[in-house]
Amino acid sequence: MTAYFEQGVERAMTLGNRGPLRHNADGSVHNDIINAYWQNGFYVLEGVLGERELAELRTDFEWLLTCAPKASDSDVDAQGRPSIQAEFPTARFQFAKPLSDPMGGTGRYQVKMTELAAEADCPAETLLQINGVLQLMPSCLRLYGHPQLLAIAELLNGADFVPFTDAIWVKEPGLGAAVSWHQDGMTHWDNPDLDRGTHGFNFMAQLYRTTAANALWIVPASHDLGQIDIQARIDQNHGSDRLPDAVPLLCEAGDVAVCSRQMLHCSFPNASADRRVTYVFGFHRRSSVIGAEEWNNSQNARVRYDETRVTERSKVISLAIDARQQHFPSEPRYQYAPRSQWPDDVVWNDESREHLLRGYNARDLFI
Repeated sequence: MTAYFEQGVERAMTLGNRGPLRHNADGSVHNDIINAYWQNGFYVLEGVLGERELAELRTDFEWLLTCAPKASDSDVDAQGRPSIQAEFPTARFQFAKPLSDPMGGTGRYQVKMTELAAEADCPAETLLQINGVLQLMPSCLRLYGHPQLLAIAELLNGADFVPFTDAIWVKEPGLGAAVSWHQDGMTHWDNPDLDRGTHGFNFMAQLYRTTAANALWIVPASHDLGQIDIQARIDQNHGSDRLPDAVPLLCEAGDVAVCSRQMLHCSFPNASADRRVTYVFGFHRRSSVIGAEEWNNSQNARVRYDETRVTERSKVISLAIDARQQHFPSEPRYQYAPRSQWPDDVVWNDESREHLLRGYNARDLFI
């Protein structure tokens, strides 16, 4: 893979879609950033997280690992205590066989990635993904309310933007599993009004430096192609999953990437010596979500997203804004437009932690 990785790095550095967060004269996010995002389907914002915030994210993550289930079939953590899932049932911890591709060949993951053989003494499973982290890591909740990032969400999705979901992806060195080539969008591919932003976007905050060997890989500008026949692309590439036009999402610790959910992307098994931990949180256009449906396992039926469901989930944005303001009081506070329509005040405290944040991800909005 060495030559492929090196060539991917060269391609990535020619795209012109990375740099520090800059602003126009009126204080809005610089046009060059937004234009480069729409051209490529992603943009790397360099140095968004300061040393304090990055350290808090890493500390919270390391604490979470100590109380996570020790395996997919376990109710206890590595110390034999009841895992944190006993307290937060909607928190989900996904494990995988080291260096495998657990999802390839299923659903929207149309192809199976090349799997690698792990060392003989490695664990049977490795942690791949954690869902529902806003209720587990206060630092993630605060980052969710970052004023400059939410300003970007407003530019891309409108002032009445709404949440998607959030997760932490973990790629431990020599163990991290692959994630097959796919597009995140699911619902609107046949919509006559489909455009390059219909399925929203994700922020991807990097807790550690990413490299070609452990990074997300992206096919630039694929967010504007509609639903892609991924198997056909692999077949045209003589069966290889090393797509020739793909690039790695190269970031330093503290960088935050903005990535379209419609782009074609994957990650290879992390056989390198470098760890990757990425906090991913996404947002949608309200117009893409209202009236959309999801399958509800508990009801064994499709459930339509109405204003009540969307509003309840969106209140977590305001909760995160207030939590951040309390923690970083000198920082400008983002004004979330839908907040003015809610009769109750959304304030970060013990009460809101219980009635609004606990179990919030059961109301995530998937399209």
